[in-house]
Amino acid sequence: MAGARRATLRAQINDPGRPAVLLTIDSLTKTYPGAPHPVLDGIDLALDAGETLALTGESGSGKSTLLHLAGALDGFDGGEITIAGTRLSGLDDRGRAHLRRDVVALVFQQFNLMPALTVDQNLAFHARLAGRADPGWIGTIRARLGLDGLGGRHPEALSGGQQQRVAIGRALAMRPRLLLADEPTGNLDEDTGAQVLDLMLALVAETGAALFLVTHSDAIARRLDRRVHLRAGRLS
Repeated sequence: MAGARRATLRAQINDPGRPAVLLTIDSLTKTYPGAPHPVLDGIDLALDAGETLALTGESGSGKSTLLHLAGALDGFDGGEITIAGTRLSGLDDRGRAHLRRDVVALVFQQFNLMPALTVDQNLAFHARLAGRADPGWIGTIRARLGLDGLGGRHPEALSGGQQQRVAIGRALAMRPRLLLADEPTGNLDEDTGAQVLDLMLALVAETGAALFLVTHSDAIARRLDRRVHLRAGRLS
């Protein structure tokens, strides 16, 4: 079965009629020290530019681990991850940091905003690191996310929904090619979560980024182009 999946994956990647493949995960394995079984056991996946993909699974199934590996935040034991033609196994810490700065953006469930920075400064932070800070684009994102009038506030003065909007805006401000989101609406009420997802999908579509999103919600997963489920270290 694993061999068949890899053959299908390679056929998809080599098909000239398909959009450009942005993220490729091939035979990926990851085991934590002391664990009796691998948390990821031969993962194969391809994500096209402009495509949105939901990753579902039970708590503790390794969803966040897979997302973090795809974001070059951690090392893996075997297999390969390729992002925009760059193999992660060939990168050192500095190379992975450059990839995260220039190609990949992440949205975490806990927001991870810079508390000492204002909304406007947080929005521009990643884009400035990437050398792509565009005041016009950042202003557009701020308006679309309903953050006009809040640019001078610090995160502690914002609601949870507003902080998550800032986190999404910060990720999109640098125009990433790959957006990774780990339960981006997990801390929000249903109505606010739906609004945030609407805005994220609209802005991702406008920028042409690929979206890889971890969620427990079937309703959210159904709104994305494609869905995969992680169970016992394998995708289905």
